[in-house]
Amino acid sequence: MFVAVALAALAFVPSSRAVPQTASSSATSSAKATVKKTTATSKPETQAALPAPVKSYGSSNAPIKMEVFTDYQCPSCRNMFEETLRPLIQSDYISSGKVYLVHHDFPLPAHMYGYEAARWVNAAARVGQFQSVEAALYDNQNSWQADGNIEKYVASAVPASDFKRIQKLMVGCEYQGPASTKPASLKTGVQTSHGCALDTYIEQDRALGMKIPVQATPTYVITYKGNKLPAGSGFVSWPILKQFFDSLLNQ
Repeated sequence: MFVAVALAALAFVPSSRAVPQTASSSATSSAKATVKKTTATSKPETQAALPAPVKSYGSSNAPIKMEVFTDYQCPSCRNMFEETLRPLIQSDYISSGKVYLVHHDFPLPAHMYGYEAARWVNAAARVGQFQSVEAALYDNQNSWQADGNIEKYVASAVPASDFKRIQKLMVGCEYQGPASTKPASLKTGVQTSHGCALDTYIEQDRALGMKIPVQATPTYVITYKGNKLPAGSGFVSWPILKQFFDSLLNQ
């Protein structure tokens, strides 16, 4: 019944394509090995002192859980956030405990600054500023993707004291290459950095996505009372998603 409702209610448009699954799987495994080695030998005190990043909205006890795999430089992901997820976040579906919305990072190799943006958001999440920074990066995507100046928009989205904490977490994580040159690591879909503990969380999300498998962004998985529905991909409007949620809640 769940599958039938999902297929009838959701209408999609094309989304950003991900790398082929076999290449991504290999890249993810390589990245995990790199991150494990670097974090085990040189984990900064500031990283160890803070909890894992919380990248979610609402209560984990909600009957509906929606997990969204996105790339911050993906235009389709921006549209999904601006036109669908933002109305959801601002609705009583989140505040009244009906829906639990969870973000997962899935940066694509075609986007030069997608991985770097995910690092900034994970750093912000570790100091409790995920929601503000996620919104700022989507709202200003056209600007920072032109020159890679993500830091500017992070700084404008959070208090100065929190921005200083975020900067400390980003030490060793900044992308140093020129905007016109794509790092060799991006050719395999991974832009990990030696000494950047934030990559651990990004690669955990990517590994989770590969199990679905995520083949384009945005991809989302909806679970209702423990029943996981088939993954959807591409843009879906807020009215359609709201209608779908109501159909689940009214069962």
